[in-house]
This record gives sequence, C-alpha cells and structure tokens, in this order.
Amino acid sequence: MEAVVKADAYGHGAVPVARALVAAGVRSLSVATFDEGVELRQAGLSVPILILFPIPPELVPDALRLCLSVTAGDQTLLDRTLAVLDGLTDADAPANRVLPIHLEVETGLGRGGLHSTAVPAAAAAIEASPRARLAGLWSHLQAAGDLERTAAQTARLGVAASLLDEVGVTTPDRHLAASGGLLAASAPGFDVVRIGLALYGIVPDGLTVAEGHAAVAAGLRPILSLRARPVRVTELAAGTGVSYGPTFVTSRDSRIATLPLGYADGLPRSLSNRAQVLVRGRRVPAVGTVAMDAVMVDVTDVAGPPVTVDDEFTLIGKQGNETIDAIEVARWGNTISYEIVTAMSGRLPRVYYAAAKAVEMRVVACDLGGRGGEIGGAGAVVGEEERGPLGCE
Repeated sequence: MEAVVKADAYGHGAVPVARALVAAGVRSLSVATFDEGVELRQAGLSVPILILFPIPPELVPDALRLCLSVTAGDQTLLDRTLAVLDGLTDADAPANRVLPIHLEVETGLGRGGLHSTAVPAAAAAIEASPRARLAGLWSHLQAAGDLERTAAQTARLGVAASLLDEVGVTTPDRHLAASGGLLAASAPGFDVVRIGLALYGIVPDGLTVAEGHAAVAAGLRPILSLRARPVRVTELAAGTGVSYGPTFVTSRDSRIATLPLGYADGLPRSLSNRAQVLVRGRRVPAVGTVAMDAVMVDVTDVAGPPVTVDDEFTLIGKQGNETIDAIEVARWGNTISYEIVTAMSGRLPRVYYAAAKAVEMRVVACDLGGRGGEIGGAGAVVGEEERGPLGCE
C-alpha cells in the first residue's frame, strides 16, 4: 500500500499524518508536488516518496539529492529531465545515486500520461541514463465505479506493460487502483495500491461499494472533526439582517452565535443559508452569507440555558447522537468531500489525538509539538473519535 498524503494529507496535516502512518507500518508515500515531497523530507520522513505530477527539470538535481521518485507523462519533459541527470557530476550527487522514474500511462483519464505505444521508447531512454531507473508504470481511474470504463483502462495499462515485455524491458511496479478502485473492486491491485480518501475514513462520494467490501466501507470512520467556540452570542431583533447582503433577515427575535471561521478556512461560500452545525448534540442552521472569517448560527431554539461563548460547536464530526460528515457538508455546498477536507486552510489549528491523549498541535505561527489542550476559536481535531493510532483504519 502507498499512502497518499498530497494536499496536506487531504487537509489533515501532511507531516503528523505521515509520521503516524510510517510508525504504523506504511512503507511508501505519494504526493502531488515537489514542495510536498520536500516538506516530508525536511520533517525527517525517510520512506520512499513518489511525486505524482511531473516536476520542472531544473528541480531534478534536488529530487535526486532528496531521494524523491518522480513521474514522467510527457516525452519532452522526460527528455529534459534525463538531459539534466546526464549532465550531473559526482560533485552534484553521489555516483551511485539514481532517480526513480514512474511512467504514467494515458489510459482514458485525458489528463496526463504517455500513450501505450510511446512507453517502450520512454522506458529505453530511462534505462540508457546511468542516473535514472524505471521504477513504476501507472495510471489513474476516471470513474472507479464504472466497471466497463475501468476494465478498458486496465486493459490499456496492460498493453503498455506487454509492449515493454516485447522489447525486453522488465515491467516495473504497476499501480492503478486508488480508494475508489479498491472499494468498488473494479481494478486489480497489481503491485501497489494508492490509498487516499479512504485512508482518512471517508468513502469516495457516490461510489457503489462492491458487495464483498461493504463491511470494510462501513467500518471506515472519519479521523477529523472541525469544532469551534463562538466569539459572540447575542440577541438580534426581528427584521435584523445577518452578514453580507443581507441574504438572511431574522423573522423573529433571535439568538445568533458567530463562529470564527469562514471561506478563508475552507468553508465554501455556497454553504450560505444551507449548512447546519451541532451544538449540545442537536442541529442548528447556519444563517446569512458565509464570510471570509465568520459563519453565523441561529441558536434560538436550543433547549436549556441560553447558548454562550462557552458552548462548543461541531461543523464536521459527532456530537451527542448526531453526526455531520464531510459528504453531507459537500452536498450542501454542491461539491465533493475531497474539496471540503482539502480546502481547510493552514491557519486552522489542528490538534492530533492518539490513545485518548492530545499528542501534537499545529498552528500557523509554529509547530507546538506535544502541546495538546483546548483550542481557542476554531480548529480541526484529528484522531479524536478513534482514541487510537492516528489514521490507521
């Protein structure tokens, strides 16, 4: 298994998540960009790391120095990459250090990769370079739940592998299935399976899970909760506009709580007047336009003593007997759960739990490793629900 920790580990925090995964036995990671790979290396992660999108050729010496694996999906960029490698001296990098290159194959996604017929020449060029090694052959599914389309993509990857065999090139590790392909049982696992969204306890939106994998899918539990305490709770008279526009006007005397996070933190503006949040274990509506730094919630009907700034609100996660997950939030915002979690900005504090204990906190100003505790304002809580090893479903 290769754990996908791109996009800041799908918004969960790449370095803490990667550390926990490696500690749990994960042997390789993949990211989307060069900078993401550098971040993991600078944090001390030493396992193999694959960059899934081609990098600029001028960054190749750094990739070699940091032992990062790269992707090639365009012949021109591959040629430039190999030219840079072949121009390096022993002073630039140890003579025995080679750059692992994974060839992406265009099997039907229409986004990247070499056509099958171009793969043998690309592989030969890699093998001719003393600084390069053909390490992988891969593609990505367009619609993992579409069995016919996925079968066609699998066949095209098979053609590329067969063409390598015909020219005497040993087929490297093949990888095609990600979370969707695994849960839908639509694609073979080959040598490596890239697990992304499911790693964080979320089933890909709209996926039809294979009957034999239903129990696995049902057992996935999101490891992230998004919680906040209000910065103001006040009474507003009937006829008062709330937030910009206003797109919401109180129809009665209302008690409105202001939560200190907004679209700059990853809550889409499209959630305006659509979202719900949890307080005291019950659902309450978000009202007015979602602002850059704030979202307002109508707590007028919450039973018991009036809601105050000491009450905790849950935007994603469980509270009492109620749960709001990223998929539900995505539906309100007419998007997908991937976008909801990956859009969470770096300024949201993240508190990491393991074995019922806060073990790390990440904020913008600095890395407060080991300093768990209460979050002021708003923040993402990772691993709290499980009270066990972080991210290890």
